[in-house]
Amino acid sequence: MPSQPSQLPVQVRMLQLITAGWLGQAVSAAAELGLADALASGPRSVRDLAEATEAHAPSLYRLLRACADIGLFDEHDDQVFALTELGETLRDDSPVSLRNFAVWTGLPAERYAWAGLAGAVRTGQPAFPEVLGKSVWDYMQDHPDVLTVFDKAMTELSRQIIGPVVAAYGFGGFGTVVDVGGGRGALLAAVLAANPEARGILYDRPEVIARAGGPLREAGVDDRAQLIGGDFFDGVPRGGDAYVLSNIIHDWDDELSRRILAHCRDALPGDGRVLLVEAVVPDRPRPTPTVSLMDLDMLAVAGGRQRTAAEFEALLRTAGLRLERIVPGGHCSVVEASRA
Repeated sequence: MPSQPSQLPVQVRMLQLITAGWLGQAVSAAAELGLADALASGPRSVRDLAEATEAHAPSLYRLLRACADIGLFDEHDDQVFALTELGETLRDDSPVSLRNFAVWTGLPAERYAWAGLAGAVRTGQPAFPEVLGKSVWDYMQDHPDVLTVFDKAMTELSRQIIGPVVAAYGFGGFGTVVDVGGGRGALLAAVLAANPEARGILYDRPEVIARAGGPLREAGVDDRAQLIGGDFFDGVPRGGDAYVLSNIIHDWDDELSRRILAHCRDALPGDGRVLLVEAVVPDRPRPTPTVSLMDLDMLAVAGGRQRTAAEFEALLRTAGLRLERIVPGGHCSVVEASRA
């Protein structure tokens, strides 16, 4: 029976931590090559997979072998591999697909930013501009291929959080919901589908809005939704009863976050709500390091942060808002605020 992690020598446990980045890079490479999709119809030999993915067969075998060791694939005799339940999450057509997020975390832009983490900790400033010469947002505008992967990755992550959030929080009391920085509209589509009397406004940068709305049409709610382009640092559309910001505030430092929230507060009716969909950093003990590692990613890449409940309360206060409650909704929670 293999040794449990707590039974391993301390230096072996540390070596596993040090090399964990290699594991993530192997997953990213498997995702980029589309190996899960190539195995969707059943087991295949390395030779077949190499032809399907235009890869060097001996090197592909080395990657598949490593991925089998971590549970993505099963290795059979004669270098034949099959997809596992875990590996299914790297299929493009899986409802729980994380393929594009895996590709994103393996891109040089993300990896290089993390390489500058120690410097970011020393200065309190994001590593991305130091390492790559510009902010992550400017970099992606200059590299459309990277932006495409990022957009798909964020869509995948949104798909995982939307269902639990919409089920946990009652949006039915709002006549008009404004999704601020709502991307293509997946969250707003789910809110409107669950609340047939509600109307919505999807608000994002003009270049995002130009290609947005697909989820609204697919859900059959586009007749109840308006798409508006703009910049949330300059303002937000008026007329909403609730202003939803899903994983927006964590991208920014306190001052820029305060500016966004103040615009929402200014547009808010007296009984309206600002709703932040965020992964709230729990008080100790923290059962897993996921949120604290997300917080480091925000530091390295964007200069933002994941926040505790107390930090949200303080931030909201600076924008003229009052924390009402935090509603757990799976991985993310809904941080509800009203006019102070």
